[in-house]
Amino acid sequence: MNLLQSTFLLSALFLTSCVGDPESVNLESRPIALDQQAEPAGVAGTAGAANVAGLLSGTGPTYVTLTVAETDQHGVSDQSTTAITSGSGFVVTGDGYVMTAAHVAVAKGNEITARAANGRIYSGIVQAIYPANDMAVVKLRSFNGKSVAPAAPGCLATGDILYTLGKPHGGGDTARIGTLQNKHFGRPVTYGKFGYPDALVLHMGTQRGESGGPVFNKQGQLVGMVVSTLSDASGQSLNTAHAIPANTLGKYLCSQTNCGAEWQAVAAKPVDSCG
Repeated sequence: MNLLQSTFLLSALFLTSCVGDPESVNLESRPIALDQQAEPAGVAGTAGAANVAGLLSGTGPTYVTLTVAETDQHGVSDQSTTAITSGSGFVVTGDGYVMTAAHVAVAKGNEITARAANGRIYSGIVQAIYPANDMAVVKLRSFNGKSVAPAAPGCLATGDILYTLGKPHGGGDTARIGTLQNKHFGRPVTYGKFGYPDALVLHMGTQRGESGGPVFNKQGQLVGMVVSTLSDASGQSLNTAHAIPANTLGKYLCSQTNCGAEWQAVAAKPVDSCG
């Protein structure tokens, strides 16, 4: 399908997440449902589903759900109000830096509540936000846990199996299997004050509520972050999602933090470069 010639509506993906009881973050006990139906026509197949299921014990602990509370002009959160947004994210450094979509984080300085691997709750703050490429960096307080291993998106090929982690609105933590349709969408997308100049195109039926979730390859390495899903003019899903590629995430992360060698290497590569 030529997406540039398709009529579509872009829907930003917001999520309402729930907060669990505090537990030790060192054990992975949170159930993650594997939804193979996210991949249209079962392209991934039984072998692909089995491979993804085997990777969840390693990648599941790097995934978090986020609830965002607005802060006032003095940087103080209003505890009397409910969360303004919520969504997914993933740990990029073991000491508590997390990335998510800018439209989930909303604004720099907003207060974050993050639910980690098996329910332990951490507080944090939106440290940096880049609305024009829908990325944000969050710093969790007193966090010590597992981080993602980034991969060069250029090593992906059309049709390669991918999977995402996220929490659809009203649902539970879910892994969705799909494939890479294209490394480029080919034109900028905007929604309100947020948007992105380009994105990976995923052949995957993501749902409203999964923004900021990680996208992994079949080796369990991070290749992107979900930012949107596509629908036709009648609101029906096109089984297509967009993701910010890992090299773009790395460039922003390294501009805002003292990132490690892995992220520096990925950030230095164009989206079409492998190796």
